[in-house]
Amino acid sequence: MGLDPALAQFLACPQDKGPLYFVADQDLLYNPRLARAYAINDGIPVLLIDEASAVDPAAAAALDARIASDELSPTFDQ
Repeated sequence: MGLDPALAQFLACPQDKGPLYFVADQDLLYNPRLARAYAINDGIPVLLIDEASAVDPAAAAALDARIASDELSPTFDQ
C-alpha cells in the first residue's frame, strides 16, 4: 500500500529520534544509524522499538549504498 508522503515528513525513529528512510520496494522504514527496520502494515508504520527488526550487515550495506546515491531520502533533515 505504501506510505503517505504527508505523514512521512513527521516520522522519526522512536529509539534515537533521528530520521528514517522509506524503502518503498520493501515497505519499511530504515534507520541506518542503528541498522534497524520498521515495518509498514497497510500503510501504517509500526514504530515500536520492540517490533523493529535488525537488518543484517549485507542488507544494511545495500540500503546504505542506496542512501549514498540519493535513491532514498530521509523523512526529515537534521
